[in-house]
Amino acid sequence: MDHTIRVALIEDHDLTRFGIRAILQQQPSIEIVGEARDGRSGLKMLEATKPDVAIVDVGLPDMTGIELTQQFKRSQFAAEGTPKTQILIMTMQDDEEVVLAAFAAGADSYCMKDASLTRLSDAVTTTAEGNAWVDPAIARIVLHQVQQLPSDTSSANSTININRLSTEDNEMMLTYPLTERELEVLKLIVDGCSNAQISEKLYITVGTVKTHVRNILNKLCADDRTQVAVRALRAGLVK
Repeated sequence: MDHTIRVALIEDHDLTRFGIRAILQQQPSIEIVGEARDGRSGLKMLEATKPDVAIVDVGLPDMTGIELTQQFKRSQFAAEGTPKTQILIMTMQDDEEVVLAAFAAGADSYCMKDASLTRLSDAVTTTAEGNAWVDPAIARIVLHQVQQLPSDTSSANSTININRLSTEDNEMMLTYPLTERELEVLKLIVDGCSNAQISEKLYITVGTVKTHVRNILNKLCADDRTQVAVRALRAGLVK
């Protein structure tokens, strides 16, 4: 991303907010355009500044970060043609229900507050580019929980927004659909299996597994296994 990433912070703890700001201000490609200590003022600030990325704390004093995300995404959906702000949820919680609720509300990424400088910067940059970023510390927990969801989620309001990809990604999936074997490999990737374990379970060579993994990465426009798993979650490819 060539242009400066405009970031807004919504965090009620002053020291935490100051710390995040100090970390991000070390990056020449990131500009802090607004800050807020509660949800209501945060929503107004987002509407006024229209940042590329909003870093939102889950535990705000007047509403949860999940409620803020849901309200803001709803207002963005209604205002067609306006620049879209991506939501990066930041919290100390690694609870499955909290994380899934955040994605169901429309959150684009999820980062732990104890993330390193490099990891936080990567999270902001990846999110600004329109890609999902999930902290490695919770990715496995999230994906394991998603596998427990019922196959028919058409009437489950809490999961409607999880099964979504961008228009471009949907077109890519339609143009280059996964084969039955690739779907089998994808499920084992989400289960955390290595190439050797996938080879053993599917009775194919490791070389063949690598070919399938490479094809899956290309078809899902993903850089690594974690991103593949997140995209599988959003697209509803893994039940």
